[in-house]
This record gives sequence, structure tokens and C-alpha cells, in this order.
Amino acid sequence: MAASVFRSHFRRCFLLSPVINRMQSNGFKSRYSLDKVYPSSSLDITAYPKVPQNGDKFSGFIPLDKLNITYSASSGPGGQNVNKVNSKVDLRLRISEAEWIPEQSRPKIIAKYRTLINSDGFLIIKSERTRSQMLNLADCLDKLRFIIRDVETVPKQPSVEDETERWKRHEKACRERLRVKRIHSAIKQSRMAPTIND
Repeated sequence: MAASVFRSHFRRCFLLSPVINRMQSNGFKSRYSLDKVYPSSSLDITAYPKVPQNGDKFSGFIPLDKLNITYSASSGPGGQNVNKVNSKVDLRLRISEAEWIPEQSRPKIIAKYRTLINSDGFLIIKSERTRSQMLNLADCLDKLRFIIRDVETVPKQPSVEDETERWKRHEKACRERLRVKRIHSAIKQSRMAPTIND
């Protein structure tokens, strides 16, 4: 039984192979082939992507060859696997030499995140959140993107209405605090023992 199934399958494949060869030689391509789905792509996976230039804004692209990435054993629970796998990621970069970070953002990063910068001028980002090396690397890159975008965001200036509303809330909170303080003081006074003068 199995031999007959194999023979019929072999005959079908053998008979269809000239048809497939003819279709390939005629240049037949499915409508789902990569050059039709992505017509503007070069389809070269070995090519290094170009860094998008947005001028004074960060594009979100981080060139991995400009970073110093090291892996080490992670701490914490995880059993025997923790001792065998280097899943902790230590990402370092020198902010002053990173051309892909906008020029006006570099001094802001150095000023705002000076606790993450060592004496050699390297920004150090670490991650051991998961037990996967790739997920920890993605977490480090996400933290780096957050740092860069954090210094680029301009804080919104409050309007006059917002300022007056904030002042009214502050005054109301002060009045309530003093009222509670007076009530607490009255309770304490009522608990005191009577004196000779009373």
C-alpha cells in the first residue's frame, strides 16, 4: 500500500517537474513574490540600512555598530540556566561622539542623565529584565530611545487659565490643611486634664 502511494506521488512529481521548469524559465512569478509585494526594496538583506536624516529631530534609528554591547551572566533566580547563558546586556556609548544623535540633544542628555554617565564619558544602560539576550538588548535600545526623545520634548507652557486654576487648588488645599489642624488641636485641648485656674 505504502509503495503504491509513493509510486503515484513520484509519478505526479516527475510529470509535473517539466511544467514547473517551463513556468520558471518563462519568468512566472506569483503575485505574492517579494519583488511585487515590496517593489521599492532592493531585497538585499546583507546591505546595511542608511541612517535617516531628520536634521534636528531623532529618527529612532540606532546604528548597532556604533555601540559597545557586552553580555554577561544575569543575577537573580532562574536555576541552572542562569549560570550557562549570558543574558544580561550592558550597552555603552560615548554621547559626545554619537553623530546619529542630534547636535542640540547631546548636551541635554549629558546634563539630565549625568548619573548614567561614567568618568570616561560613556552612557551606560543595563538590562536583565528577561532571560532572553535579544529581549534584553531590545529593552536597552528602547531605554536609549526614551532618553533621546525625553530631552527632545519641549515642555508645554501653561496657559493663564491653568495657572489661576492651579493657584485656586493650592489655596483650597492650604485652607483645608489649616482646618484639619484646628480640629486636631481642639481634640488635643479637650483631652488635657483640667488645671487649677479652670
